[in-house]
Amino acid sequence: MMGTTLLSFFTVLVSLSCLYSPTSSSSTDSFVFGGCTQQKYVPDSPYESNLNSLLTSLVNSATYSSYNNYTIMGSSPQDVIYGLYQCRGDLAMPDCATCVARAVSQVGHLCSYTSGGALQLEGCYIKYDNTSFLGVEDKTVVLKKCGPSIGYDADGMGRRDSVLAALVGSSGPYRVGGSGEVQGLAQCVGDLSLSECQDCVSEAIGRVKSECGGAVYGDMFLAKCYARYSTGGSNFYSKGHHDKSTNDSEKTFAVIIGLLAGVALLIVFLTFIRKVFGGNGK
Repeated sequence: MMGTTLLSFFTVLVSLSCLYSPTSSSSTDSFVFGGCTQQKYVPDSPYESNLNSLLTSLVNSATYSSYNNYTIMGSSPQDVIYGLYQCRGDLAMPDCATCVARAVSQVGHLCSYTSGGALQLEGCYIKYDNTSFLGVEDKTVVLKKCGPSIGYDADGMGRRDSVLAALVGSSGPYRVGGSGEVQGLAQCVGDLSLSECQDCVSEAIGRVKSECGGAVYGDMFLAKCYARYSTGGSNFYSKGHHDKSTNDSEKTFAVIIGLLAGVALLIVFLTFIRKVFGGNGK
């Protein structure tokens, strides 16, 4: 019953996100990859309640922050759950909130009753598990995608290598660069330190260069960072520029997201109270 209630909440949340987002979010909401753990949890268990609380917190936080992580404690160690989300660094907050809400909705279908899950959309990433992964550097290759080869083009490959080298030489968790039609992008998950982020980005860029060779584009997603490039002039990121006329829409959107998230937290709380008093009455 609780899972159905929260699923209905997220369905409504996504519908309203479509109505109030001031820009088209089809590109940021495109599916990149997803995966689930093999371990399952019992329906209507304390773990499911904690998972619902975690997912609600992710959606609520995304209305005002591009990254956050949470640890939901339980009455026993097996009920503890860890989770985070990370929006692409150029997204405006309404677009970030929309993306995270849709990621939460999709991971619920993809990873039904599994203890852990991860989902990457073009504009955001979410992950949760019952084993802590927060603050742990992980350079495991999750997804490699290379475009068709254009053969050896010294000028094109030279510009690509220069753009990627500039990303390595940059600082911060979100890095973009370009030269003509060549575009580059790299980002770390926010729980990494600066040195861990640098190490992860360097690994991702080294891999995408060596494994995609002369491809027109390349994507290398590691567990805690990614690097991407395109030589065809087609941007895989689109920085949102919202003028003053959209301010009211953005504020309305943020208020609605916050109110809906508050309703979900209230549902979780009331369900917990009902179980406690129901148990005492037996």
